[in-house]
Amino acid sequence: MLTEIDRIPTSGARAVEPFRHNGTLYLVIPQLAADAPGQPPSMTGGNSDVDSLVLSWRNGCFVEHQRLPITGGEDAEFFRIGERAFLATATLRSGQGPYRYDVASTIFELAQRTFVPFQTVATFGAKQWKHFTFAGRHFLALAQGVVMQGYPNVKSLIYEWNGETFIPFQEIDSAWGYNWAFFETAGNKFLAYADHTAPSVIYRWSGKGFERFQPLDGKSGRAFCAFDFSGQSWLAFANLLEQTLLYRWDGQAYTLHQELSGPGGREFAWIEVGGDGYLVQVQFILGSREEPRPQLDSIIYRWANGTLVPTRAFQTTGGTDAAFFNDGGRHYLAISNSLSNDLRFKSESRVYRFQP
Repeated sequence: MLTEIDRIPTSGARAVEPFRHNGTLYLVIPQLAADAPGQPPSMTGGNSDVDSLVLSWRNGCFVEHQRLPITGGEDAEFFRIGERAFLATATLRSGQGPYRYDVASTIFELAQRTFVPFQTVATFGAKQWKHFTFAGRHFLALAQGVVMQGYPNVKSLIYEWNGETFIPFQEIDSAWGYNWAFFETAGNKFLAYADHTAPSVIYRWSGKGFERFQPLDGKSGRAFCAFDFSGQSWLAFANLLEQTLLYRWDGQAYTLHQELSGPGGREFAWIEVGGDGYLVQVQFILGSREEPRPQLDSIIYRWANGTLVPTRAFQTTGGTDAAFFNDGGRHYLAISNSLSNDLRFKSESRVYRFQP
């Protein structure tokens, strides 16, 4: 099912974002930190002043195309508005310790095969951007915040494009914001928000803004994956410290359908091939931030008889993200690894050919 075709040297890789623009296939990998000389190995340490990588696809592998000066990179979100192409990047922190979390994040525009800064946004412990659009409107949702002694509480935010730039549209109550997913079900427009310490919540568009619709089970929320398959709408929800769950839309709300796994869940990727559905679940760590175990088996599930069945395990080391892409009629899977087994940031992210 998986054939490894490429290893990419990365340092604290936090996401993989593949996209095509003007005939070129790109892969962006934000990097959180580099190993700092003299510092003991720790997933909470390191030098955050490290670039994010922009790679381009050549002859069946990725090569470096550009570096972006994104300190403490956590996420990259590619999107288009008309003929224009943008990349929103999230900055978690800067420095080598003590760290600053009140660091601006940058939205880039892709012009002449080069990303150039377009807009900077004041952020605090930024984790993820999510672009979504409906009714001719474009939004960018920002998940942010950390819960640590001495740091202020900040809200996550939704921005809207006004034709020239992104401006604040709505605040979302949050504590340690992590992730978003926008999806439409039965005429409803939903925006799911994941938080590490506060309850994760599904919001619904009211016509004027997003209103709380349904809280989700568990704490330590990390990510979502919404998909329609087998005639129904589904929502997978990863909890790092608790269970990863699959919900089903019952016509009124999302109800628990299946417990997928125990702790460790970090991210998802969904693909349909030849009438079959597959869900990749990337595992991050087990244990605590002080004593993590990053070498884990991530999971590929196959849809069978109304449930997701574990079909293939593959090893990740501090896995943080997964994304499918297609080239020449073949399917590929990119995986970001953020930690080595000895808790160093220097690790290798992987690209696999996916053959179900």
